Amino acid sequence: MTGLRGYFHPKTATGASSLVPSPPWRYSGDLLTVEYRTDPARVRELLPEPLELADEDPGAVALIWADWQSCSTSGEELLDPVRAQYKEAFAVVRCRFRGQTYSRCVHIWVDKDFAIARGLHQGYPKKLGSIHQTRPHPYGPAPRIEAGARFGATLAAADRRLAQAVVTLREPSASGGFVNAHPMAHHRWLPSIEKGKGLALDELIESGAASFEGGQPWVGDAELELFEAPTEELARLEVREPIAAYYRQVGVVWDGGRLLESGTSGAVAE
Repeated sequence: MTGLRGYFHPKTATGASSLVPSPPWRYSGDLLTVEYRTDPARVRELLPEPLELADEDPGAVALIWADWQSCSTSGEELLDPVRAQYKEAFAVVRCRFRGQTYSRCVHIWVDKDFAIARGLHQGYPKKLGSIHQTRPHPYGPAPRIEAGARFGATLAAADRRLAQAVVTLREPSASGGFVNAHPMAHHRWLPSIEKGKGLALDELIESGAASFEGGQPWVGDAELELFEAPTEELARLEVREPIAAYYRQVGVVWDGGRLLESGTSGAVAE
């Protein structure tokens, strides 16, 4: 009997229906990043054991908009753009584990199903949303990458606006920010199929880019607003103090992670 094929569901005789191909996954994207400070207690409530607050600047948050094109090693998705293009917006904080500082995505929204599936595998808490950001272009009314250029970004989910920002570039920068500049510490969780049996999968994993390249980062200022919604909690990470905003074009390859611990998060399946 022929085995079923496919890296992710659905598995079939050929594997052609799999929602995502096997890694490595390759990305090209435009990133708008807004960094600010919130109440560290609001960050702490999102960190399950054994993660702790970062020692330095524990209330720092990065809210990032990304306009991506992604593909497998063959690159075939780039010639069928509906399989390659998607947008996302995500909130990143920092945390500490065994003396090392990590970044951690605590909220994230995407607009394609294959991106949600990849997030389930990587430990990103992805949900469906509506994400838009201004694209640069060398001609016409779109902004160029230069001092004074202005970019807008919006995030909505379930018909509610969750966040909006206007970023004004000021000058070239040495980096694209510091909050999302570490390996990621994520949890992979899956409730047991048996009621009351807790989690069937409870892993703390580390992952990051297998390779990275990027254009010149630009730094600037941002006007950022967060909004309450009945089924979202991004607004709990309220803006107390702006830090900076950044624009950068990047290329990333993701090719797996490594297990740090299992069965220690204290998370429950409800």
